[in-house]
Amino acid sequence: MYRLFPQLALRRDTPAGVLSGGEQQMLALARALMGDPDLLIVDEPTEGLAPQLVAQVADFLVVLRERGVSVLLIEQKLPVALRIADRCLVMGHGRVVLDGAPAALSADAALRRDWLEV
Repeated sequence: MYRLFPQLALRRDTPAGVLSGGEQQMLALARALMGDPDLLIVDEPTEGLAPQLVAQVADFLVVLRERGVSVLLIEQKLPVALRIADRCLVMGHGRVVLDGAPAALSADAALRRDWLEV
């Protein structure tokens, strides 16, 4: 886990409760991976993180995908989600309004405007 999250190696003697938000997110992901899962469900892993940490978490999720771990990602930051996803589902009012490839979501400006953009 320290190879995946070198920042945690630097803080290995620090209690989890005093780690930064980004470091706590890395720790949570590392702990989840210790069980060698086939599927990792991640809900808003970049919420409240600094841009540099957002990129690091996204990079980590890409590495997981490349290693064969399925990742179910719930994410509001569209660029992050599109970078990681093989398939996108967008829900609105309790129903699926898009089920397709990231390229389909990228190409559908009306759907993004209606359901994803503020």
